[in-house]
Amino acid sequence: MYDVRFYKGNYKWRQKQANQDRCSAYVEHHFNASANVNSNYAMVITGRLASQTSKSWGRWYARRISEQFNSPMGGTEGILVGGYNGRGNGNLKYTRMPAILLEPMFISNPQQAAIVKDVEGQDKLAKVLAESIVSFFPDNSRIGFSIGHKYKTSRPRDRGASVYGGGTEADYAEIVMEKAKYILENYDPAKIIEEPEVIEEESQLSPDNDIRVIKNGKEIWLHNDIDEDDDVLWDQDNRILYITSNS
Repeated sequence: MYDVRFYKGNYKWRQKQANQDRCSAYVEHHFNASANVNSNYAMVITGRLASQTSKSWGRWYARRISEQFNSPMGGTEGILVGGYNGRGNGNLKYTRMPAILLEPMFISNPQQAAIVKDVEGQDKLAKVLAESIVSFFPDNSRIGFSIGHKYKTSRPRDRGASVYGGGTEADYAEIVMEKAKYILENYDPAKIIEEPEVIEEESQLSPDNDIRVIKNGKEIWLHNDIDEDDDVLWDQDNRILYITSNS
């Protein structure tokens, strides 16, 4: 059986607590959303400096989601290293173990939203997550779970994107992770699971989330209220830094 622990607070705090607890792996669960209701690919984000283990694990998960739900894979073979223009990297960059951020479906897509809201669909999503962990990490491992958006100290009301037809991203991600936790904590090692791939040590940078402006080697401006869910874009032509809250 596995020891699965949920972590709350701001993303940096969650990751550091998982490090302290010596988790063997760390998973943050999100769902994707787009203005295009036909978007439907499966995606896994890894940190910019993620090890091969994280990348292989992410590809395994994305491929299995694609097979189970007959949807294409996004990114490069199902993974996006470093996130969307860096967004997503901050959710993983403090980890000292293999770590992935899940984006299995688009809750803005009516068909995929129906799957996410359906008990059978939730069970399938949970099973894929649990099987990915069993395939890559030995029994009795301690696994860290994080629900994207929800339980942040800085933005306690954040629940992520709205689900087509009602509900929120984070609440359904939590349902899936609770189901995966149950599977893992009641795991029967006699079950036939795919052979795990070789696990390498994880190495990720641990810079702060602050945005600093340095002129001639001297810091002239600091902003330390940046959330990992925010979009940060530098407009080179107009020399403007845009920070857009997604909560």
